[in-house]
Amino acid sequence: MLNLQLGIRHAVGKSAAKPMRELSRADFDPREKFWTRFPPAGSKTTPPHSSSEFRWKDYCPMVFRHMRKLFAVDPADYMLAICGDDALRELSSPGKSGSFFYLTQDERFMIKTVKKSEVKLLIRMLPSYHKHVKRYKNSLITRFYGVHSVKPYGGQKVRFIVMGNLFCSEHRIHRRYDLKGSSYGRKSDRFEEETGDATTLKDLDLNFAFRMQRPLYKELHEQLRRDCAFLESEGIMDYSLLVGVHFCDDIVPASKMALSTFTTSPELSANMLSACQSSVSMPEPCLSAKDLDKMADHRNFRKPLARLGAHLPARAERTSMSNIDPFLSGGGGFSSGRSKSGGEAYDVILYFGIIDILRDYDISKRLEHAYKSLQTDPSSISAVDPRLYSQRFRDFMGTIFIKEC
Repeated sequence: MLNLQLGIRHAVGKSAAKPMRELSRADFDPREKFWTRFPPAGSKTTPPHSSSEFRWKDYCPMVFRHMRKLFAVDPADYMLAICGDDALRELSSPGKSGSFFYLTQDERFMIKTVKKSEVKLLIRMLPSYHKHVKRYKNSLITRFYGVHSVKPYGGQKVRFIVMGNLFCSEHRIHRRYDLKGSSYGRKSDRFEEETGDATTLKDLDLNFAFRMQRPLYKELHEQLRRDCAFLESEGIMDYSLLVGVHFCDDIVPASKMALSTFTTSPELSANMLSACQSSVSMPEPCLSAKDLDKMADHRNFRKPLARLGAHLPARAERTSMSNIDPFLSGGGGFSSGRSKSGGEAYDVILYFGIIDILRDYDISKRLEHAYKSLQTDPSSISAVDPRLYSQRFRDFMGTIFIKEC
C-alpha cells in the first residue's frame, strides 16, 4: 500500500509539472511505459521511505492524464485521496478472480489488483476506449484513471488499476446487484435472512423492476446500446451491470437486513433544497420520481442533481419470480414477463454502471462454454460469444428498467 501511494504521488506530480499536450499515436503504444526506481534512502527524483526498495511502472501516463481531465478529476484531489494521511481501506477478501480491492477514504476511487492479461487487454483497447468515453460523456462503462505496477526488489510484480467507485454517495446503498443477463449459477449463496446491504446479489435474486421517467428511460437504453456495441466490437464479454438501490423511506422490503454503518440521508422538501445545496456538509436530498414531477422546473432542476448512472430517481416495483424461465430457449435466459408488477412499489434512487470489462472471449472462456454446455442450456451460461452476450445483456436490461406508463 505504501509503495502504491509513493508511486502515484510521484507519477501525478511528475506529469503535472509538464504542460498538457495533445495525444499522439505513440502515447497509446503498449510499450509506452516508464520504470522508476524507489530506493529506501531516496534519489534525485524519489523521496526516502520506510519500505524496501521497489520499482514502479506507469502505463500510458499521458493518456490517463487526459482521461482524468475528461472525467473532471482534479490532480490535487486525486493525489490527496489516494496518497493522503488516511490509509486506503482494503475491501473484504478477494473474489473468484483473486483480485484485491482498496477504497480511498472519500470513497471516490477504487484500486484493484489485476492480472497481466487484463492489463494487456486494457492497453490494447485503450485507443478505442478513450475515443468512446470522449464521444459519449454519459457512458456507463467503468472509468479508468490509471494503470500501474509495483515490483519489490527480489519480489513478485503486482499490477493494479485505479477506477471510479460507482457507489460514492451520501445515500446508504440498501441493495447491490451484479447482473449479467444469464441464469446458470446466478444466485447468491446466502439466504435472504442473512443478506445485508453489503452483500452483492445476482440475477436470480432480483425481484424488482425499476420504472423510470420516459426521457431517462430512453437515454439509459440508448447508452446501453452504444456501450454494448463498443464492448462487442472489442470482443469483450462476461461484464456486469452493477446496480445499487437506495430506498428513499429507508424501509428495506426484506424480513431481516443487516444494519449499515453509513448514516441515512433525510428526506427533504423542495423548500429546503436551496439551503441544502448551499451547505457542503449536508447530504444531497433523496427525491423520488413523484417529488420531481411536482417541481415546476423539473427539467432544469434535475441537471445538477443527477447524471446517467448516478442518483437517478425511479420506482422499484416488486415482480413475481414465477415469471422467470431460466432455461428459455430464445437465448435471453429470462422471460419477458419480468416487468409484471407484484403490487408493492417503493421510491428509490439508483446507482449503476458496467463493470468487469477486461475479459475477452479467449480460449479459456471458449472451453468454459463448451464444458458448461454439457451440463445445461448453452444460452443460460455467462461465457458466450460477445455478440450473443451483448444482445442477451440488453434484452435483460430491457425487462428490468421500464418506462412510466
